Amino acid sequence: MEILDRAQQLEREGASILHMEVGEPDFPVAEPIRMAGVEALQRGHTRYTSATGLPELRHAIAAYYSRFGVEVNPEQVVITSGASGGLMLLAAALLDPGDHMLVTDPGYPCNQVFAESVGASVIRVPVSARSSFQPEWSDIEAAWRPSVRGVLLASPANPTGTMVPRATLSHLARSLPESAFLIVDEIYQGLTSTQSEYPTALAVSSRPIVLQSFSKYFGMTGWRLGWIVVPDRLVDAVRRLAQNLYICPPTVSQHAALAALSEEALLEHERRGRIIRERIARLAEGLESIGLKVPVRPDGAFYLYVDISSSGLTATEFSRRLLEEFHVAATPGLDFGDHDAERYVRFACTVDLDVIDEVLLRLGRAVERFKAL
Repeated sequence: MEILDRAQQLEREGASILHMEVGEPDFPVAEPIRMAGVEALQRGHTRYTSATGLPELRHAIAAYYSRFGVEVNPEQVVITSGASGGLMLLAAALLDPGDHMLVTDPGYPCNQVFAESVGASVIRVPVSARSSFQPEWSDIEAAWRPSVRGVLLASPANPTGTMVPRATLSHLARSLPESAFLIVDEIYQGLTSTQSEYPTALAVSSRPIVLQSFSKYFGMTGWRLGWIVVPDRLVDAVRRLAQNLYICPPTVSQHAALAALSEEALLEHERRGRIIRERIARLAEGLESIGLKVPVRPDGAFYLYVDISSSGLTATEFSRRLLEEFHVAATPGLDFGDHDAERYVRFACTVDLDVIDEVLLRLGRAVERFKAL
């Protein structure tokens, strides 16, 4: 966040910053979604809904999973105020003070905050390029202790874009203690390569609790809407928590989200996904041509986690100087954990190809300067 704050300050001072640090799609919301939101306002759909969301949206999400050959009971779908709202509900429902939850390092930094908000803590499981930045079963076993209540993984993950291998996910679902939870954060689901091993964790096992969002693939970041798929035993607890914490998800956003799942909108989402994959390929090839290593190509999302150690700088120094001297903003690895963090910088491919080309030109000059010192 320090990089973003400084980039915005430089812009206020007149600098032209190329933003590769923001994990937000740059596309405008798809037209069917926008029009559905307008219509919802015009029809006065602005009152509270059920705490678990509009029944028709819950059914539409269940139908969405059927596209992947997965049967989901609409009653198990809970609409939330963004994926953050969903994770807040899950933390409150599944963790008690003193409990621990396993997460990866690197990983999404706010996971720790949600655990701590209910008096619990996270145990970070270090992952590396050797295992495509995803844990193996032996890593989970080594980190386990009596206070651990479950595991939270992301597939595709932030900041690496890699997916949990199907075999690993299946093994976790079979081998974790019966009382333990397995949450799979799938907020980048849809933004995956055509070679992905599975479309959703629920296609591998019925055990995972799935955390989802309308922000990334569906491009509705400011609408603050997501969902979770939970086992029957959790539905009532999650419903009561939602009722007390935020009453209901945003009503207008829910009506707009119905259109996000329409065939017209899904075709547009897929088109945008292809554009993002093209951007990732362009950036990865360009980075490697200037001597910056991309140790693992992503399976999805819109990030590249880049090894900048050949520059002779730490990731923090690299990101700071790249911004100050070349006006390119990228996120240092320390924002995502401690493990090998000063070796990596995350670049978000949320800009057009012409911007990526300019970023590569500036990066080339930057690497030359940094190595010369």
